[in-house]
Amino acid sequence: MTTKKEFNSFEEMLSGSDAPVLVDFYADWCGPCQMMVPILEQVNAQLKDRLRIVKIDTEKYTGLASQYAIAALPTLVLFKQGKPVDRIEGVVQASQLVQHLKTLI
Repeated sequence: MTTKKEFNSFEEMLSGSDAPVLVDFYADWCGPCQMMVPILEQVNAQLKDRLRIVKIDTEKYTGLASQYAIAALPTLVLFKQGKPVDRIEGVVQASQLVQHLKTLI
């Protein structure tokens, strides 16, 4: 799942994606965030043709965390055509997350 890519800006990455983008706002010290890693891998395996998953470290990108009002970790934000359309806070099981995302993508 982990493909590291460089972009000039977050907005460039969002606008350059033809698929919806699920952004995982996390921090390395956050236990529940670590629990989401295998869950997001399962989601990616099931929806990889329909969705992109991107991880944003809120410690490194504090401006993005502020811009999207990230108050709890982990927070997942689904972007379609560069705009946030859904937000999920906390740990969600893979099956629930897949079902929820399928209704939105």
